[in-house]
Amino acid sequence: MASEYWARTRVCKEKLGYVARNYSIEIMSSKSGLPEKMSSETMSKNIEEQKTLVVDLDGTLIRSDLLIESFLLLIKQNPLLIFTVVYWLIKGGKAFMKREIARRVDLPVSLLPYNKELVTYLTLQKKIGRTIVLATASDRKFANDVAHHLDLFDNVYASENGVNLSGSRKREVLSRDFGVNGYVYAGNAAVDLKVWNESAAAIVVGSESLVKKSQKLCELEYHFDVSQGGLKVWLKALRVHQWVKNALIFIPLLAAHRLSDMDAVVSCLLAFISFSLCASSVYLLNDLLDLPDDRRHKTKKNRPFAAGTLGLLQGLLAAPLLLLVAFLITLFLPIEYFLVLLSYYILTFAYSFYLKRVVLVDVVTLASLYTVRIVAGAAAISVALSFWLLAFSVFLFLSLAILKRYTELLSLKGRSSKKTLGRGYQVEDLELLSSLGGSSGYISVLVLALYINSAEILKLYSNPMVMWPICLVMLYWVSRLWIFAHRGQMDDDPIVFALKDKVSVVCGAIVGAFMVAATF
Repeated sequence: MASEYWARTRVCKEKLGYVARNYSIEIMSSKSGLPEKMSSETMSKNIEEQKTLVVDLDGTLIRSDLLIESFLLLIKQNPLLIFTVVYWLIKGGKAFMKREIARRVDLPVSLLPYNKELVTYLTLQKKIGRTIVLATASDRKFANDVAHHLDLFDNVYASENGVNLSGSRKREVLSRDFGVNGYVYAGNAAVDLKVWNESAAAIVVGSESLVKKSQKLCELEYHFDVSQGGLKVWLKALRVHQWVKNALIFIPLLAAHRLSDMDAVVSCLLAFISFSLCASSVYLLNDLLDLPDDRRHKTKKNRPFAAGTLGLLQGLLAAPLLLLVAFLITLFLPIEYFLVLLSYYILTFAYSFYLKRVVLVDVVTLASLYTVRIVAGAAAISVALSFWLLAFSVFLFLSLAILKRYTELLSLKGRSSKKTLGRGYQVEDLELLSSLGGSSGYISVLVLALYINSAEILKLYSNPMVMWPICLVMLYWVSRLWIFAHRGQMDDDPIVFALKDKVSVVCGAIVGAFMVAATF
């Protein structure tokens, strides 16, 4: 086998120098997506000398971390297992903990966010006969799965038998098997500097600063400038555009006609900020727990954590920090608001781990989470909640929640799938969901009509009959949403759709105008 390998090498060797010298030109003309930063001279030398290419996994080959991914899958099964993970770490160290987690979860490696540019590079190296090895601190089980999926590696080194293959330990193993300066190592983090200290050259997946540090230890063969984070990415992860939902907090302030009360306005603003930070904390947690399902989704796969544009560890740290700040703000608000916010978080926590997978319970929970925002607004300014407002909100938001599920199912039907990912719905439920959602929306309009005709409205509006056209506007708006949903023209989130839809914005303005007119 060895003779065949070296025979193939001799045949290819005449072409290798040409390939290395002209590689940067070829990749740009072929539009492979590979970066321009490389040393063709160094690469040519390493290829001709048959320097083995050793590739790290976490953060290098993939834009993620398999330990964190597997940990998240484990606690999604049972949140209490987090204490068991701590016990494994204390008992047997990091490698033992990785092994125990790997025994209990299966990672869908085909869905991982691979570094496409690096994979393209490795594929070319494989074609010209270079030996490629995967060396990772991840557990052997996951490393083998990745290697089998990509079919690029001649051998796999991974954490096993209580040994965590990272840093100095990885360097010792590689230098032992390939010799000092007998291999080229691809890495992405400061811990990889220990390996580059005894490697012939470095392939750096990371920032310019890491490149400079690696060049003090060895030559640079290739640089993949892969960045994570940034303001735009964080805003997307926090779903700042979804904060518009929290504007519901101001409805009790408007309904009570207390806009001139500055203390009440400030309280509502604080409640809005607090609720928004809490909601973003929930969004981060939800995205971290739904990585495999999101990667299967046509649009959710582009979310920062699913796509690997934001580090999982950053999300794990940011989520509790945002939650802490949110609850610190409640110190300036009534205790009732604190209790409402706590209830909201507990409900969303239950939704993320379990309730979202239960048919109909999930949409009722979503409707409740919308309504809780109105309750929070009332608690922030210490006003009594209106029965009419709560009834209208519950039915309207239930309609929107069902519409969201309907849209997901319709999308799956177009892809010939039978069941929603991470949900309990089937394509056959489409007609039923349409009936339930449309009916709920119309009931909300009925509640609004009854309110306009009630005695209670005379306490707040001088001319309530002026508000009757609002019912027609709401009937039109609800019907229009469901027609768009039937046509497949609805965004996954109806709130996002409404914000982008000019007609919806106009409808909102008309409703507000009639409400103002009714006060005079």
